[in-house]
Amino acid sequence: MARVTVITHEHDRFLGKRNLMLRRGSPYLLFDVLENLKRRGHSVRIQQGLSKTYNADIAALHVDATIMPADYLSYARSFPFCLNVGAGDISKRRISGALIGEGDTWQGPVIVKSNLNNRGIPETLLNRRSARAGKSLPFPHLPALRSYEVHGTLGDVPDGVFDCDDLVVEKFIPERERDGFAVRFWVFCGERERCTRYVSPNCLVKASETIRREPVPVPDELRERRRELGFDYGKFDFVMHEGRAILLDANKTPGRPQNLVKMFAAGAADLADGFEGLIRRAR
Repeated sequence: MARVTVITHEHDRFLGKRNLMLRRGSPYLLFDVLENLKRRGHSVRIQQGLSKTYNADIAALHVDATIMPADYLSYARSFPFCLNVGAGDISKRRISGALIGEGDTWQGPVIVKSNLNNRGIPETLLNRRSARAGKSLPFPHLPALRSYEVHGTLGDVPDGVFDCDDLVVEKFIPERERDGFAVRFWVFCGERERCTRYVSPNCLVKASETIRREPVPVPDELRERRRELGFDYGKFDFVMHEGRAILLDANKTPGRPQNLVKMFAAGAADLADGFEGLIRRAR
């Protein structure tokens, strides 16, 4: 059996509060994978912050931030094997396949997003918790939170957006359906995976707000992109556009929506098989 350490930020909240049955949940998908590993006899330790001592066969770097702090990356590399140590930057400028510039000839709608993952909400939460603890902010130059904005054409983008390093502009290319919009979510751990196409009435598709879903294959070009980005575990959001897979978002700390907890938990055993495959590779 293996000793597993999950490295989280000092101010991350990987585990939630105890419920009436004194059980603890989590907002993160990895929680269900770890519960499966524990039932199989592996030991799991959730580590907040950096520790001078460790004793693990394998680690998982699970810091919920767009760009990994250098000290956490250095620490993760001290383990014999660490998941996602190569995925230190998931900013839109690095991962998105739909980026366009001010002089682009694209004629369709566009969307303005934060360069940070999830609009910078994870970094904002880390800053707030750090301030409450009386410590220096881990992300002191964080931009203000902004909602995503969809515009009919590139010419409708407000002045100054292209001059702002904190923002990106992408082609707005969800897969259109008669009753809504679709995006594909590929979840993986090692060699185990699931890929699902979600249809939502909302143009900004979220798994928690969908009207139907179906399994779909993973395009080969996305597998290659995963290797380039250094992901062992995570979730890719993508669409098929003009016969090509376009990566929109890459998340190394995917969540588990509250209304889909049972569905996500049911698929965690397969992802745990993938984690065990990574354990065997580490030995």
